[in-house]
Amino acid sequence: MSSLQIGIVGLPNVGKSTLFNALLKKQVALAANYPFATIEPNVGVVEVPDERLLPLAEVTKVSEKLAQLPPLKYALVEFVDIAGLVKGASQGEGLGNQFLANIRQTDAICHVLRHFSDANVLREGSIDPEQDLAIIRTELQLADLETLNKQKPPKGTVSKDEQLRFQVIESFKQQLEQGRSPICDGEAAEQVAKELCLLTTKPEIFAINADETALRDSTAIIAEFSKRLQVRAEQIVVISAKIESELAVLGNEDQELYMAELGITESGLSRLARVAYRTLGLQSFLTAGEIEVKAWTIKQGMTAQQAAGVIHTDFSQKFISARIVSFADFIQLGGWVACKDVGKVRQEGRGYLMQDGDIVEFMIGK
Repeated sequence: MSSLQIGIVGLPNVGKSTLFNALLKKQVALAANYPFATIEPNVGVVEVPDERLLPLAEVTKVSEKLAQLPPLKYALVEFVDIAGLVKGASQGEGLGNQFLANIRQTDAICHVLRHFSDANVLREGSIDPEQDLAIIRTELQLADLETLNKQKPPKGTVSKDEQLRFQVIESFKQQLEQGRSPICDGEAAEQVAKELCLLTTKPEIFAINADETALRDSTAIIAEFSKRLQVRAEQIVVISAKIESELAVLGNEDQELYMAELGITESGLSRLARVAYRTLGLQSFLTAGEIEVKAWTIKQGMTAQQAAGVIHTDFSQKFISARIVSFADFIQLGGWVACKDVGKVRQEGRGYLMQDGDIVEFMIGK
């Protein structure tokens, strides 16, 4: 599958632009490893942290007798800067139409909510995190209602599928008119939401933009906002957009020293990427070779044949089998050859359900 896309949404002066600028600086630092020439200017790319890749590369170097570690290629998350959200965006206020068009193409929404105390940054429409979120959600709901109201009931003799489709549309409309985001409870509902690119059915994550001094108290802030926003704690990340902007221009060693001073072990952007990955029900399988050691993104529940297609579409069509080793066995025993010698390499067919961290070699026909 292509890179995961998250739309960054927020009212004016909540720190959205500062956060996105940090993403772009981080992207420049990654440019040696990833070809960003085709990435749009409003897209920033972040690696999904994966502590398995380095030990995997170290084992591969030794087992393959390489002079140096193969390059590490992490799974990627693309963050899209969504322009122009103001109250009335659903009616075209500000850059409303552009905002709606951009966000429809994303896989999930990242709400940036202001929780910092800088009096020099005017609020300009931002009130407090709960009301800010309510304004954003209202605009999304109004936009989706407009989309649903354009759907006409089927006429004449119609199939059960057509009847079910319109029942789902009516249910979605009723929920939105009550000020609630629609619940996709079933395959038909998911299909309608996807077909109509509904905004309110997209998964959400929440970036609480806090003061740098609050980062040490992230656990307490997450617990607080889980209650205030009535969302799961797993969807929330506490960040300081100002700190992220400063971290993005530092080298690895200086980043670690700075984070240690702040009492954090991982940048907010990395934590945001990890939460996005988890919220969308994604996982990684790994490949280990002389050219590179890489994490590949797949949806949970994908088969070996579907996973092969993520590397190249032809691989899915010409799939024969998959050679699979668990990460623990690969590291403990020291590579493919050693794992094969003691019977730890499994031969799996096209219907095998991939597990997170599987190390894979796909057998592909001509």
